[in-house]
Amino acid sequence: MNRDALKGLLDARRDAIDPVTVGLQRPQRQGRRAPGLAQDQVDSLAGYGRNTYTRLVNGKIDEPSFELLSAYALALRLDEQEWTAMCNYARGQAPPFTLYEDSGLEVPAVWRDVIQGCTGHVSYITDRAWNLLATNKAFDEIYEALERPTNMMRWMLLSPAARGIPGDPDRPGILTDWATAWAPYVLPQLRAARARFRRDRTLFEIEQDVVADPITGPLYEERANASVHPDGDRRPQLHPLYGPGWVTICAAEPLGSAGARVMGVFFTPGAMPGDAPAPLRASS
Repeated sequence: MNRDALKGLLDARRDAIDPVTVGLQRPQRQGRRAPGLAQDQVDSLAGYGRNTYTRLVNGKIDEPSFELLSAYALALRLDEQEWTAMCNYARGQAPPFTLYEDSGLEVPAVWRDVIQGCTGHVSYITDRAWNLLATNKAFDEIYEALERPTNMMRWMLLSPAARGIPGDPDRPGILTDWATAWAPYVLPQLRAARARFRRDRTLFEIEQDVVADPITGPLYEERANASVHPDGDRRPQLHPLYGPGWVTICAAEPLGSAGARVMGVFFTPGAMPGDAPAPLRASS
């Protein structure tokens, strides 16, 4: 536990909350009005006994549960970024769930400006359920002659335009070698998102359709492992404008938008080379 960092984070948030805004009275301290919530008021808001907050911030609770931590995070109105920091300080690990049910459904608008400034490759933004939030010009060009996706997970797993028509070589999909080069990596991401956002209706409906589909259903059952997005992964693709080639894919999660993604897809025509570029690392 990083006691000093945890105490600094929580005390700062406690001092910033006017008790009146949560239906409490301002505590009095040495004849003057004290700022923020008193420690016992935080305990009351979190639903725990007196002095629990004091014990928590002073490192007197070994391995505090995520249930306890989330109760105090909600009482102190932490955002998702602060919630992650709190868990890292208190337990040395990231939280296994988001603090708020609607986390990851919004992304700051500035990210749209970021991707629209990318002119050399496809870039787009999705929320936690892979609903498209914003795209750049290179993305839009691909779908001028196709039906534009509204959800990238559903499109990658269920659209004939993505996976092609099985047994029909004259109707290939954009995602070349879909069954071996794409589905094995996309399906586990759906499973992981369903575990992380259990109440998300869109993810639930996609999973139900995937399971019912005669092509993706058996593959989904085979791919029972969970997978994060493999940054720098390279996969074959049939570009609607430039023909066969391959893409390098990268993904980033905006701070405070749990599960949302800012995607970059770099297309190169021709055969895929054998060796991937070395990762970036600061020189010693």
